[in-house]
Amino acid sequence: MNSADTNRTGLAVLGSILFAMLLVAFSNLVFAPERPAVPGYALPSSAGPPTAGAAAAAPKETPLPELLAKADVKKGEQDAKVCTTCHNFEKGAGAKIGPPLWGVVRRPIASFPGFDYSDSIKKIGGDWTYEKLDHWIADPKAMASDTKMTFPGEKDPQKDADILAYLQTLADKPVPFPKPSPSPAPAAAAAPAAVAPAAAAPAPAAGPAEEPLPALLAKADPKKGEQDAKICGACHNFEKGQGPKIGPDLWGVVGRPVASVPGFAYSDSLKQVGGDWTYEKLDHWIHDPKAMASGTKMIFPGEKNPQKDADILAYLQTLSDKPVPFPKEASAK
Repeated sequence: MNSADTNRTGLAVLGSILFAMLLVAFSNLVFAPERPAVPGYALPSSAGPPTAGAAAAAPKETPLPELLAKADVKKGEQDAKVCTTCHNFEKGAGAKIGPPLWGVVRRPIASFPGFDYSDSIKKIGGDWTYEKLDHWIADPKAMASDTKMTFPGEKDPQKDADILAYLQTLADKPVPFPKPSPSPAPAAAAAPAAVAPAAAAPAPAAGPAEEPLPALLAKADPKKGEQDAKICGACHNFEKGQGPKIGPDLWGVVGRPVASVPGFAYSDSLKQVGGDWTYEKLDHWIHDPKAMASGTKMIFPGEKNPQKDADILAYLQTLSDKPVPFPKEASAK
């Protein structure tokens, strides 16, 4: 091989090497991988998007100081009328069936001279604060299980506060209401993250239909009804032949014509009801007297528990020489 051939071969090999180097450089330029600032891989977060059916947080119960701040004394006086069957409100009037309520706020619990308190209320101790009175008005038996008070309690928190506002006035030196706690400063709102719209939450299942009165009466307990009806004993007689008290007597009331006890001064609205006292009418009456006869003189606010109403009706059934049978349930179709 002469020198010319050797040179050509060398140039060809050198050219091939240079071409290969240029091809690699061009490939790295086009297909260069993205290099993160921090080495490693991002792991998936355990916190996923909010569940579509997640329930919203329940609203907080309004604190007592806030309820008292907007309480209505006049409404409280009206709501407290039921208490007058057992308690005196006037200064110096003394005990009735229950102790007097003049000056009750900040009075030591179970302290009225000569009144026979139950053991459980004696054990509470301390003074009657607005907080304790609020619990007492809402549910006396929850606070003192063997209390002699038959009032079942007022479950509406604002009505409780209205009654407390009225009790505040029953004093020579009314005790100030507790002040509401200052509201915390609102936190800066974070920018809302873009999320996919959540699917509509499923509609809640329909609640069970209210049981008809015959079904409630079929499982009613006269003994429980007698216990629940003790509050009525402040105004009504239950024994045969005893006649009216503050209200008409309840012996033989089932089947008796409405507003018919001789000599008793019924309200005009009750006289207009007409007919006889059936179990259905008595059920409506016990549940909400003013809804049935708006001008009634009866101050009992009503028993809102349907089974308790039925228990009381079962007890009233026994107050007769010839008890009236309960209505029968309609046969299923």
